[in-house]
Amino acid sequence: MSTPRKQVRLAAHFPGVNNTTVWGDPASGSHIDFAGFARLAQTAERAMFDLFFLAEGLSLREHAGHLHDLDVVGRPDAMTVLSALAAVTERIGLAATLTTTYHEPLEVARQLATLDHLSDGRASWNLVTSTDAVSGANFRRGAYLPYDGRYDRARELLGLADRLWRDGPGPFRAEGRQVDLQGDWDLASPPQGRPVILQAGDSDAGREFAAQQADAVFTRHASVEEGQAFVRDVKGRLARYGRRPEDLLVLPGATFVLGDTDEDAREQAAIVRRQQVSGPTSIVFAEQLWNRDLSAYDPDGPLPDVDPIEGEITIAPGSIPARAFAGKRHETVEGLRALAAKGDLSLRDVMVQTRARHSFVGTPQTVADEIDRHVQLDACDGFILVPHITPGGLDDFADRVVPLLQERGSLRTEWEGGTLRERLGLPRWSPADAVARRA
Repeated sequence: MSTPRKQVRLAAHFPGVNNTTVWGDPASGSHIDFAGFARLAQTAERAMFDLFFLAEGLSLREHAGHLHDLDVVGRPDAMTVLSALAAVTERIGLAATLTTTYHEPLEVARQLATLDHLSDGRASWNLVTSTDAVSGANFRRGAYLPYDGRYDRARELLGLADRLWRDGPGPFRAEGRQVDLQGDWDLASPPQGRPVILQAGDSDAGREFAAQQADAVFTRHASVEEGQAFVRDVKGRLARYGRRPEDLLVLPGATFVLGDTDEDAREQAAIVRRQQVSGPTSIVFAEQLWNRDLSAYDPDGPLPDVDPIEGEITIAPGSIPARAFAGKRHETVEGLRALAAKGDLSLRDVMVQTRARHSFVGTPQTVADEIDRHVQLDACDGFILVPHITPGGLDDFADRVVPLLQERGSLRTEWEGGTLRERLGLPRWSPADAVARRA
């Protein structure tokens, strides 16, 4: 008797806030108009995706002491958009990015419980822990929270939300180092017991938090080998919290480019990447690595001949990539110099090659084969797909790749009943879970 195939979990990410979008393409539409959100979400639902995922930021991004123009002005509030989408979709999960650093516990708990009720159990929370001063300046307490305290607040905030969701209406009291509140909660428990919790964080603390609290992890580890190592590490931590490997889904972010032949797709992907990484963008990427001003360098010239600066991050203090290079800047720069010398590459060429998300490139058959291979080899449980065009960038994938995954039995062909948590194969949240995960 053959072993059933693992099911591929898919989420659609409406980008909106970075250089992924190719704005110069005539098909690129508004990132504010509700019709765009509705089209992408409905396309994902038609294609049997599990989740529609909205990123969100609380300010424009800072770089070298200035707000830089790689960001998008006018990001709509995620909870408002998702509440509206609950009325024009029926089955797909609705994931909002909310930060535990600056949002208040009752605010988050109330918003997510309301969305879960409005959507009949489809709410999901992409839990992030912001630390940058630019976002902090928009809030009363500012950027006081140190980097190493962000998960302490996340645990306390999520712990209180869990109690409110679990116990339903009534008085509550929460005492902690970061959260100290009392009052009366007035909402019934959400249909899922607890909205599905997504988390992104690759540090050791982030991985431990995911093992303790998350239902899914959004990661950049996308090659089979890197993915398998990440899965072994994070899922290997679950047992200490009374959890099973299947209780946590690993979902790397990825882009895709389809073509009638693999060669056609590769040519188109090269064009897309150069549209995404302009000359100024390549300088910004390099400065995040070098941690110093490189504005005098030509992006179409050789790599900077100066050494990177380790230690305090000064050029882009709120940047996740800038923090990711900490402690390994010299090693990384030397690797890029070797790459540039081998291929006679410019600074921009190097950034085009090395700073991309993982991307599936090829015919629909090639892309379906690769996505399924990653999942069947336990390198991940699925992918969060980021189209480079919105709102129509998912159409070809839905029409040409999804049927191939369905034919091989790796993707559902019809919706199961129940809540998002149940459709993902995740256990319903219970009081016993809350006690175990505080261990």
